[in-house]
Amino acid sequence: MNIALISGTSGLVGMQLLHQLLKQNTYDYIISVGRRKLALKHANLVQLAGNMSQIQNWDWEDQINSQSLGGEYVSLTQAIKEKKCTIQAFSSLGTTIKQAGSKEKFFEIDHDLVLAFAKWAKSLGANGFYYVSALGADPKSSVFYNEVKGKTEEDLKALDFGHLGIFRPSLLLGNRNEFRFGEKVATILMKPLVWLKLFKNMRPIYDYQVAKSMVKVALDNSRKGVEIIPSGEMQDLSK
Repeated sequence: MNIALISGTSGLVGMQLLHQLLKQNTYDYIISVGRRKLALKHANLVQLAGNMSQIQNWDWEDQINSQSLGGEYVSLTQAIKEKKCTIQAFSSLGTTIKQAGSKEKFFEIDHDLVLAFAKWAKSLGANGFYYVSALGADPKSSVFYNEVKGKTEEDLKALDFGHLGIFRPSLLLGNRNEFRFGEKVATILMKPLVWLKLFKNMRPIYDYQVAKSMVKVALDNSRKGVEIIPSGEMQDLSK
C-alpha cells in the first residue's frame, strides 16, 4: 500500500499538490492534515484536523476510523500500524510575517509546525519527505524569512529521511486567496522573464509546476539522500 501525507493543502502550492497526488494511480490513500478540513471529498482522500503543534499526540487512528463507517479504512490503519506500507510526506506549509502577525508566530508556523509534521510522518514510517522551501534559503541569511527557511531545511536534514527533497521555488505565480502587495508588484516586474525564458532559477514559477515537480521527484526511485531542487529544475521536471 502506498500512502501520501500532506500538510499545507489550503495554500497556493498545497492545493495544486493535492490535485496532482489525487491524479496519480500510485497512491492508494492521501492523508491531508491541517487545522481544519477542506470542503473536498474524494474516495482516496482522508482528512485529519487539529492543533498542528500537538500532532504527535493526535489519535490519528480514531480520526480515520470515525470517517470509516463501513470499515473501508481498516486496511489503511492496519497497514500504518504494522508498517506494511510505503509512506511519503509532502509539506508546503508556510505563511508570511505580515500574515502571521510577528516574527515569533512566523517561526512557529514555517519552522516549528513543519518540523512537527515531519517528525510525526517519520514516526508513522515515512521514508521520503518533500518540502517547499524558498529561493535564497540560508540559516545564516540576514533576511529573516530566508534564515527561517534555511534553519527548517537544516533541521529536516537531521531527521535522516531516506530521501529528502528540498524545493526552492522563486516567486510563485498562481491564484492566492489573499492579496500580497509586494508579491503582486514583483510579479508584474518579473513576469517578462517567464515570457522571454531568461534566468531560469530567478524567473517566477507557477504553483502547478512546483507541485508536479514534487510528485515526479517523489516517484523517482533512483533518487535518494538529500536533494535541493532549484526553481529552474522544477520547471524542467514539470514539463
